Amino acid sequence: MKSNLLIFLLFISFIATAQSNREIIKEIKKAQSELNKEFLNSETSILDSLDQITFKGLSFYPINIKYRIEAKFLRTANEKPFLMKTSTDRLPEYVKYGEAYFTLDEKELKLSIYQSTNHEKEEGYEDSLFLPYTDLTSGDGSYGGGKYLDLKIPEGNTIIIDFNKTYNPYCAYSHRYSCPVPPEENDLLVRIEAGVMDYGKH
Repeated sequence: MKSNLLIFLLFISFIATAQSNREIIKEIKKAQSELNKEFLNSETSILDSLDQITFKGLSFYPINIKYRIEAKFLRTANEKPFLMKTSTDRLPEYVKYGEAYFTLDEKELKLSIYQSTNHEKEEGYEDSLFLPYTDLTSGDGSYGGGKYLDLKIPEGNTIIIDFNKTYNPYCAYSHRYSCPVPPEENDLLVRIEAGVMDYGKH
């Protein structure tokens, strides 16, 4: 009887996990679809006018649940604001808000997560966090200048980092923009084959 109960519980757990994964994949596909719509709409696209004519859609790495990570989140107190480097002379001010710790491909990794010091002045961005990073796909499948992920301040001591939702800086598409350069501390020595691929690379 005990073995039958164990098998039943494992089956229920498997079904629940499969349903959860389907919902996660659906959510990722929706986010990627919305990003493509933004690029395809001439009123919201950041592409140069000539590129808009030939643009058919962004290329994404295959969705992989492995790259949706629940990381340990440590808030970093008493951090001093700093000027983040960009692709131009612009120097926006950020403050390090916290650190995310996680394991990927058997490697212990850490990412610093930042917050704009102007976040309270922008409606809807009061609890927004910014995660810029580079990895071993940068310049080899992904945009060489790294990728970004927008996050929300978590309530507890964990944070979901879904690399499937990462996107390119605007500079990947046009030199008209000024884009934050991921700090060196966020250079990951692993390949994260997730999110938007390098523009024009299929």
